[in-house]
Amino acid sequence: MRNRNIKVQIWLAHQIGVELARRLWGERYQVVVATHLDKANHLHSHFVLNTVSFVDGKKYYRSAQDYRRMQSVSDALCREYGLSVIQHPQPGKGKHYGEWRAEQEQRPTWRGIVRSDIDEVIRQSMTERQFFENLQRKGYEVKVGKDISVRPPGKERFVRLVRNFGEDYTLECIRKRILEQTRTPKLLPEPISKIKHYRLSGNWQSRKKVTGFRALYFHYCYLLGIFPRQRKQNHKRLHFLLREDLIKLDAITQEARLLAVHRIDTAEQLSCYQRDLEKQVNAVILQRRQLYRKQRTVAVKADEAAKQEISASIASLSQELSKLRREVRLCSDIAQRSGMLPERIQEVREDEIKQRKEKTEHDQFRRCGRADR
Repeated sequence: MRNRNIKVQIWLAHQIGVELARRLWGERYQVVVATHLDKANHLHSHFVLNTVSFVDGKKYYRSAQDYRRMQSVSDALCREYGLSVIQHPQPGKGKHYGEWRAEQEQRPTWRGIVRSDIDEVIRQSMTERQFFENLQRKGYEVKVGKDISVRPPGKERFVRLVRNFGEDYTLECIRKRILEQTRTPKLLPEPISKIKHYRLSGNWQSRKKVTGFRALYFHYCYLLGIFPRQRKQNHKRLHFLLREDLIKLDAITQEARLLAVHRIDTAEQLSCYQRDLEKQVNAVILQRRQLYRKQRTVAVKADEAAKQEISASIASLSQELSKLRREVRLCSDIAQRSGMLPERIQEVREDEIKQRKEKTEHDQFRRCGRADR
């Protein structure tokens, strides 16, 4: 019964999609409409448009007016079919699917990091001028026009606050949020240092020192707060370049685990291990190809037990192949990332030294100012 309802919903969605394409483009352009159910309860249609008109050969260019017409026609069709429509939709910039998915899974995104930084700076500021000073102290470049634009450290493009985060981030709203706070700026609480006790096993002098790729990855995982697991890391206190890599936390963790398990410390060892993996991949592909050929033989088709046995073997080989290919990709990512990590760590260190120096000079200037008064 449930499958029947899903088929009816897909058919209805496709009918609406075809009618929408006919009303929007049908008189001048060729359109292919494809409707499918993606993930859970994500029923939607795709439109593939031949942008050259079959009437006069003119090319189709999509404008803001076309978007508004598309929304109007889509809403009208939904009402005709008795479906609900979004009331008073707010204009704004759409999100990339990967960013939306990361937010749903509560994983950090670089735009989310920027928004978090803006909110933190607002809480720490007592005046508009102090807001911009604190933002620049965090390493952001700021431009103020009709919209406030900020460029995070290490990024090439500016981010417009209102366009990306909404009306709460206009200059007027930021002023209002600062004034509505108490007179004392809300600084982040300083972490309370606790005495930690560790129990070591083995001999400290006879320990084997970790070097190369493993040492690099372990150090970077420590900076990101992945190691040790018991340590509570305040991600807001991390440098922006480090927080940006929190988005790739799973990938970096898997790469570090691969290096640790197989004790890979040099590019030569990594390349050798990757070549071995690729040989295994080719061997599994050849073995699976032979089973596919055997599966198509008349003898196997006539024997149901043999057919199921071969199918199970093919499924097992496919799982093994997927695992091997995943490790090959990890090796390629390690080779690429290992060249970037030392530069990033150095950049973060230099930036932190610069910020500490500026903070010291700023504090000295304030103390001198109070002394003069």
